[in-house]
Amino acid sequence: MTGARYLAGFGTRDSAKSQIPNPESRQDRVTVSETSMNLVQRDRACLWHPYTQMQTAPAPLPIVKGEGVYLYTEDGRRLLDGISSWWVNIHGHAHPRLNEALIEQARQLEHVVFAGCTHVPAVHLAERLIEALPSGLTHVFYSDNGSTAVEVALKLACQYWRNLDQPHRRTFVALHHGYHGDTVGAMSVGEDSIFTQPFAPLLFPVIRVHAPHCYRCPLGLKRATCQVDCLADLEQALQTRGEEVAGVIVEPMLQGAGGMIVWPSEFLAGVGRLCKRYGTLLIADEVLTGFGRTGRMFACEHASLTPDMVCLSKALTAGYLPLGATVVTNAVYEAFLSDDRTKTFFHGHSFTANPLACAVAVASLDLFREQDLLGRIRRLEAQLRDGLSPLRALPMVGDVRVIGGVGIIELVTDEQTRRAGGYLDGIGPRLTAAFVERGLLLRPLGNVLYFMPPYVITDDEVAWALGEIAAVLNIAASAAARC
Repeated sequence: MTGARYLAGFGTRDSAKSQIPNPESRQDRVTVSETSMNLVQRDRACLWHPYTQMQTAPAPLPIVKGEGVYLYTEDGRRLLDGISSWWVNIHGHAHPRLNEALIEQARQLEHVVFAGCTHVPAVHLAERLIEALPSGLTHVFYSDNGSTAVEVALKLACQYWRNLDQPHRRTFVALHHGYHGDTVGAMSVGEDSIFTQPFAPLLFPVIRVHAPHCYRCPLGLKRATCQVDCLADLEQALQTRGEEVAGVIVEPMLQGAGGMIVWPSEFLAGVGRLCKRYGTLLIADEVLTGFGRTGRMFACEHASLTPDMVCLSKALTAGYLPLGATVVTNAVYEAFLSDDRTKTFFHGHSFTANPLACAVAVASLDLFREQDLLGRIRRLEAQLRDGLSPLRALPMVGDVRVIGGVGIIELVTDEQTRRAGGYLDGIGPRLTAAFVERGLLLRPLGNVLYFMPPYVITDDEVAWALGEIAAVLNIAASAAARC
């Protein structure tokens, strides 16, 4: 009996659902909801949560406050936010400097249409992003989240070639295990998975090539002796179909929702060389990896690479407000400059370049400038390596991976075959419940457990969290050994 199977009965909370009131039976909905029901009951009467099977999911955590690395619930519990609230928070909750920036901007200008208008926070943030990004990225197009930042990049790439009188170049090359968001274009370039299968008729075809998943090498090789041979798949695709390719899209160095897959930097460097050799655009989706997550300000820096476009969101506003940015080179930008108005990029969002979001993003970049946050992330990376490496000895642990401020444990049901349950593996929700019981908020991707805290976490807090992770997995392993 494996540790993964043992957790079927470990650390679970009572998930029996409260009876959901019938809204139609209430004469005064507002009064009843605000005085007679707690937050979870009110939630269940009217909300639909993302990535959640509402019929079977346990009650959501009723969060009423955040401060630093901690979240506080309506019923008085304190939870360490071990996933940075879905990978967005980097400076901690309710950071005084970010709060101040938000309040001050709200006193000046909360929003204005960005077609035909501009404002100080949008210009200031664009200047700061261009300063921080790899050299050669020169113009910022704002949107409102990671998926839309990717949609913008895909549409720009397609129209770029059309504006250059090469409309046949409209196919994209994407990597296996990729995830780029939940809008139609972003799903199309993501891996075929449970996230995308219901919408298959809506998606456009792409060329998929190998990703460097070293623990599950598509070529059956060992990283210690391979020469990043999986790059040959991309080269073959560009050799045979390069004339129809609009661009290659990658999540540099860390593929997130596809399994927290850490790359060798040589693969990223090779992608850059191949795109240049075959004359196609390279789109770097840094929605997750940007702003220090991998130990560099941007993941492309691991290979000294300047992509043609980079997509940003998540930590862009340090978790405060939705904002996306697609930053391009001057060559891409200039392909849209013309007296012919049909060559305009006809794309926009109501909340494009929202001043509140831009102001907070500038304040976040100020913190990077004033503090040695990248040095802090390097120390966090070392602590994660030291703390997680011993867990490799557990039979249920297939692989341990660390990059920057992210620690990853891939769990298996068979150590020899590396068999695992994937995203729908029930071990994920059971682990979540077990950790919440101990005061730690983690949200595994099925059988892939990861720890990605805000950078303000202290060494002692990291040690405590790693101890809780080790304790849960060791208890599971010990119980399995007795079976």
